[in-house]
Amino acid sequence: MSFRAPLRPLALASLVANIALVVTGAAVRLTGSGLGCPTWPRCTDASYTTTAAMGVHGAIEFGNRLLSIALALIALACFLAALWQRPRRRSLVLLSLVIGLGIPGQGVIGGITVLTDLNPWVVGLHFLLSMALIALAYALWRRTGEGDGPARPLVAAPLRTLARLTAVVSAAVIVVGVVVTGSGPHAGDEHARRNGLDPEMISQAHADLVFLLLGLTVALWFALRAVGAPQAAVRAAAVLVAVELAQGLIGFVQYFTHLPVLLVGAHMLGACLVWVGTLAVLWSLRERPPALAAPESAASAATPAEPVSPVPAAH
Repeated sequence: MSFRAPLRPLALASLVANIALVVTGAAVRLTGSGLGCPTWPRCTDASYTTTAAMGVHGAIEFGNRLLSIALALIALACFLAALWQRPRRRSLVLLSLVIGLGIPGQGVIGGITVLTDLNPWVVGLHFLLSMALIALAYALWRRTGEGDGPARPLVAAPLRTLARLTAVVSAAVIVVGVVVTGSGPHAGDEHARRNGLDPEMISQAHADLVFLLLGLTVALWFALRAVGAPQAAVRAAAVLVAVELAQGLIGFVQYFTHLPVLLVGAHMLGACLVWVGTLAVLWSLRERPPALAAPESAASAATPAEPVSPVPAAH
């Protein structure tokens, strides 16, 4: 019996919701609402929800917490859909389970950020876990659209190595960007401390990594075109170049205009899109066909058909 639960649209919803959580988290920080709910897991000592006394900051922070609950519900729906699919695919069940377990982990780290008065290193860890969940949600979405057989590369090993190096540098750009954020002015609350590092020095290191990432991505795009790689791979690399250029432009403008909140929020969204674009390139360099059906046993294959008894001749 075959049954297809609506896992693919749910996986896409999980991916979009995880990106939305990053953007709303940025809104919390950029509006100074990081301590709009000054405690955790309650919003105040007496209430799990925000109150009129907490004002707009409480509403913004509590809204972000509500989105986390929606994210958990979507993750649960993904897990149940993966269980209900027939035939059941173990890889999809495991992926959806890990995502589901990551959501409460994300909530706990978010609570620690509040309890530590927005320690910049804990805030950074909170963001990086979101990027890990985005990667898992993207993997779940892609796996729902392909078979369960072994992955088969579509390009030569040197190109796959270049793509992996590009992905490593993309991750490094994100990590150093977190450190830049921790040294800047948008702490999420006017009394929250910063990490104490020189913002100009860290920003320069971040910019250097961005240039390296862009160079590697352009080189990968040219190389894929030169060897006649599948169009999906060439297109994914071209899209990543375009997203990186847009993200770099936003980054430079926000730096030289003293970090206006709208541009910083756009830059946070751009970081998610660069990460998703990087993952898309990696996935475009391989394919996973359906698993082959299990062969019949040798005994059954060797068993001859039963002979048909001859009909006696009429006399």
